[in-house]
Amino acid sequence: MGACFSSHTATATADGGSGKRQQRKGDHKGKVPDGGGGEKEKEAARVEFGYERDFEGRYQVGRLLGHGQFGYTFAATDRASGDRVAVKRIDKAKMVRPVAVEDVKREVKILKELKGHENIVHFYNAFEDDSYVYIVMELCEGGELLDRILAKKNSRYSEKDAAVVVRQMLKVAAECHLHGLVHRDMKPEECTYFPSQNFLFKSTKEDSPLKATDFGLSDFIKPGKKFHDIVGSAYYVAPEVLKRRSGPESDVWSIGVITYILLCGRRPFWNKTEDGIFREVLRNKPDFRKKPWPGISSGAKDFVKKLLVKNPRARLTAAQALSHPWVREGGEASEIPVDISVLSNMRQFVKYSRFKQFALRALASTLKEEELADLKDQFDAIDVDKSGSISIEEMRHALAKDLPWRLKGPRVLEIIQAIDSNTDGLVDFEEFVAATLHIHQMAELDSERWGLRCQAAFSKFDLDGDGYITPDELRMVQHTGLKGSIEPLLEEADIDKDGRISLSEFRKLLRTASMSNLPSPRGPPNPQPL
Repeated sequence: MGACFSSHTATATADGGSGKRQQRKGDHKGKVPDGGGGEKEKEAARVEFGYERDFEGRYQVGRLLGHGQFGYTFAATDRASGDRVAVKRIDKAKMVRPVAVEDVKREVKILKELKGHENIVHFYNAFEDDSYVYIVMELCEGGELLDRILAKKNSRYSEKDAAVVVRQMLKVAAECHLHGLVHRDMKPEECTYFPSQNFLFKSTKEDSPLKATDFGLSDFIKPGKKFHDIVGSAYYVAPEVLKRRSGPESDVWSIGVITYILLCGRRPFWNKTEDGIFREVLRNKPDFRKKPWPGISSGAKDFVKKLLVKNPRARLTAAQALSHPWVREGGEASEIPVDISVLSNMRQFVKYSRFKQFALRALASTLKEEELADLKDQFDAIDVDKSGSISIEEMRHALAKDLPWRLKGPRVLEIIQAIDSNTDGLVDFEEFVAATLHIHQMAELDSERWGLRCQAAFSKFDLDGDGYITPDELRMVQHTGLKGSIEPLLEEADIDKDGRISLSEFRKLLRTASMSNLPSPRGPPNPQPL
């Protein structure tokens, strides 16, 4: 069982997040606090959440499912329909600090926001009385993921079975990220002091769907901001969490760790102490040489490696991971959700200079079909009528999914106009690719291929092959479609101000295009000593 921990106390959890959080303790020795005492308990019991107050009239409580430091989880029956549900009962007397109240409110808000997703436990309602808060949810009786792993031969899944499980976890992460939410504690088992498991199977059937059930550490984060606290479970924590500069990418790392465990039955980062585990995560790479890895497919290994990239900007997004051939096997493209990073890239494309946009279009034209598989899935997800192009209405519908931004109509039109290089009022696939490339991933994951792609894109402007792009070459209509003054377009990329652009300057321009929307981290600059 993994230790669940939290280092945040009085400082804000995120630059743009929701503030202080109730500390979760892990597998540590010591007496569990009882909630404080007289006056504080009376004050906490007077807390009003505004939830309905007829829980006992609506539900008959049954057997105990689990318990933790802050409450209990029971099975219950709806008195009217006879339906069985799960109820998390939280003691108001334990809410001795305002942060505990906010934690409960946030969890209910999250469950409401994510309601309806096939791999997220269904939320029915929240109730309260003078003593307790009751969160009523779907009852999942298929057991936790870790139990199924341990029940397998050699404590590991077949590749096919593992891919089914991982695909469901990635869908949960992608849905969270679209809502501006980071799960922050993806793991296959429960934490000692908490009554709910992170992932449960709906039933004991072999093909039962996996459901995310616990969002106690989850938090909303504003676009471009980072969390500066350390939360999660030691075995699954991402490097950037330990460096106090984390975002949605940390969920993908955790799923990478889970996938590694599913396939080989071992943890990728191991040490006898928590600090030792942290050092392993920060410094070492997973071992793919020991058995059973030599007998595991190259596709599976490639998938896990791309999720366990230490640089979060080079790591696959959750939606990208769903497009990977290994995890997608047997899955349909229509199942792949819109990637919030693709929507973010389109928004950012509008802000680029004209020459940056030209350079990205040239780079996009050099890529092969297999390199664009994830973007083709994204294009198809947005192109609802399958016409081969994205209309203004389809773009508006897609950008409406980007819940943290909630763009208005004029902004959607502005994005279409910036991407639509042939001015036909539609976005075709080539135009879409130019606006949504994950440049930093391309540069980090395969530096040799990145260099070749940059050279090929550069050559589309460097007509005489002398190693420089001049104003005359850039002025050519077939490249830019412009006939006016070209010199201002070169200024941004012409670092040494010699009136022309070298290959080195061109490459820096492309990298800047991928990083200009990434703010420098604020808050504590370094992790605490391990």
